[in-house]
Amino acid sequence: MKAAIIEQYGGPEVLKIAEVSKPVPGPGEVLIKVFAASVNPVDWKIRKGNLKMMLSKKFPKILGIEVSGIVEELGENVHSLKKGQRVFAGKGYEGGGYAEYVKAEAGRTIAIPDNISHEEACTMAVAGMTALQGLRNKGKIKPGMDVIINGASGGVGTYAVQIAKALGAKVTAVCSEKNLELVKSLGADVLIDYKKTDFTKLPKKYHIVFDAVGYRTFWQTRKTLRKRGVYVNISPSLPLYITSLLTRLYPGKKSKGFMLHPDMNDLAEVMQMISEKKIKVVIDRVFPLEKLAEAHQYSETERAKGKIVISINS
Repeated sequence: MKAAIIEQYGGPEVLKIAEVSKPVPGPGEVLIKVFAASVNPVDWKIRKGNLKMMLSKKFPKILGIEVSGIVEELGENVHSLKKGQRVFAGKGYEGGGYAEYVKAEAGRTIAIPDNISHEEACTMAVAGMTALQGLRNKGKIKPGMDVIINGASGGVGTYAVQIAKALGAKVTAVCSEKNLELVKSLGADVLIDYKKTDFTKLPKKYHIVFDAVGYRTFWQTRKTLRKRGVYVNISPSLPLYITSLLTRLYPGKKSKGFMLHPDMNDLAEVMQMISEKKIKVVIDRVFPLEKLAEAHQYSETERAKGKIVISINS
């Protein structure tokens, strides 16, 4: 089968298309014929070697942490799925998604309804669950709250705007002028062009500052928060961890960072919102597998509107 592999860490040029062995599902696993895989920042961070201390040192590696396709084969003791079923699967940091076929744990594979395309489905986990868990678990979002989304037009941001609205919040969206109409169409109540207005200098106070790009800090945004407001940053770092620890020691405003926690119930909730049209999946570009290096290069500009998708077996 064809797969995009890396044999060393480096820039987009280290990605190459190769013929590799088709995986064989073991007990509790399924083999999926992949139709779409998403590009996430973590993919190119792994490619660059930023996470090499956490990962196996073995090469070649196949990246790609979330895919959508159909079940090709069932391993032993798999009774929750059936051949030919349309599914989404999360692969985690071990990857494997940038390939014509991938094996996945049945417990991390979920059937998708017919009214969700493979391109939409392959974006649900990382972007969708990050937005949901950040707003609900860390921000403790409630109906009527004022929420500001920094980086509202990106992959996580477009989900966050819509999930915040679906959960009853009033949403202010921060992005570039060219993307204001997009986030308005997703339900944002107030629009801010970050090139013209620094939202941290405005008198408005928010219950939640949701930083979907990580360019701000708690200290820069704390005056924008209400007395018990929460700053949520989706890009974990040592300074963020220290700040979160410090604010936990005192009453008042809080800084919270987090890493996505895979949860099938949360995934099902995001999928239901998409199926019920409460969330519109925003896809900027679709690249064929052969142009994965270009897709990574585009993702690294951090200028994509919504998600970037890789089309496979189409």
